[in-house]
Amino acid sequence: MSTSVQVEPVTETSYQGVGRCKCSFWFAVAHDILGVFIMMVGVFGGLVVHDLFVYAGALVIFLSLIWWVFWYSGNIDVPPEELEDDVGLIKLRNRSLSRAVRRMSSRFRNSLRRSGRNTDVGLSTIFDNTITSTPKELQIETLAI
Repeated sequence: MSTSVQVEPVTETSYQGVGRCKCSFWFAVAHDILGVFIMMVGVFGGLVVHDLFVYAGALVIFLSLIWWVFWYSGNIDVPPEELEDDVGLIKLRNRSLSRAVRRMSSRFRNSLRRSGRNTDVGLSTIFDNTITSTPKELQIETLAI
């Protein structure tokens, strides 16, 4: 007996004006205006420390780029069909391939476990001493320096 599940199509909302991240947009604009104002005070203010204001204004404008990057990256649209397994949607064409690879790797791994082979692990050091150990017994050599 199977039950039918009706899935409604995903509709994306369209954002007018500045997009989804309005807060980042307005922070970026405010920093740009503040930076230009501080820079213009340094240029036209006739102050003794005019270079401090010019550099501070340029620094504020440069730091506004952080808010512009936040605004831009927050407005990137990803279509639902491009979403991967991290949100629960698996592409159907890759499902059969991954299932086949997983099946083959589990068969290979289980065949090594069932074979009862003696799996020796060899370790060699810079002194060309070879230490072989089996899973049942462990040989330990001390290294004197």
